[in-house]
Amino acid sequence: MAGEHIIAGVLVGAVLAALLQCGIAQTVHVVGDDLGWVIPQGGASAYDAWAASKTFVIGDTLVFNFATDRHDVLEVPKASFDSCSSANPIGSLITTGPANITLSTAGEHYFICTFSQHCSLGQKLSITVSPPGASPSPRAASTPIPPPSNNTDPAACAPDLAPSPKAAGGPSATSPGMGTPPPPPGSSSHAITASLLFPIISIFISWFM
Repeated sequence: MAGEHIIAGVLVGAVLAALLQCGIAQTVHVVGDDLGWVIPQGGASAYDAWAASKTFVIGDTLVFNFATDRHDVLEVPKASFDSCSSANPIGSLITTGPANITLSTAGEHYFICTFSQHCSLGQKLSITVSPPGASPSPRAASTPIPPPSNNTDPAACAPDLAPSPKAAGGPSATSPGMGTPPPPPGSSSHAITASLLFPIISIFISWFM
């Protein structure tokens, strides 16, 4: 009888460990939130301010919401980011929106849109990614967001509206590991995990009583 209790205890422990690991959900970040991945009216500081309000950890996912054939997204090194150049790209250019990119390494990551002057007009994003288990703190925005520009120069590529995934032709991506878009930000499996843990623990306790 004691042997059966030991086996049951081991099995319950394994189940609890698996459920706890599943409960550690990573975060999905929609770049720019409602703004989406477009030419921001506030210039590059708009995405600086957005990134400063977030914390990014390895395993998190960035969702770039944009209309196919109107924008793209490319990860580049800092030098290319500063000069708005597509030289020395990191990974492949993603031309189909919305695009999902999973953050797999810690450190600074830089993303630009390679269309025309989009990057120089502010469609660029830099973020700092922390390793799992760290306690990252949001970065301070480099500059305040200026008021919307009244520039009417056609060459300036007037900002467009953030597309919805449906308008953009549905979820898709071209880089490895980017399939169906993850659940919307704020979703978490913690509540589900807790609801499963309590009955299992109760069974485990009653078995030994």
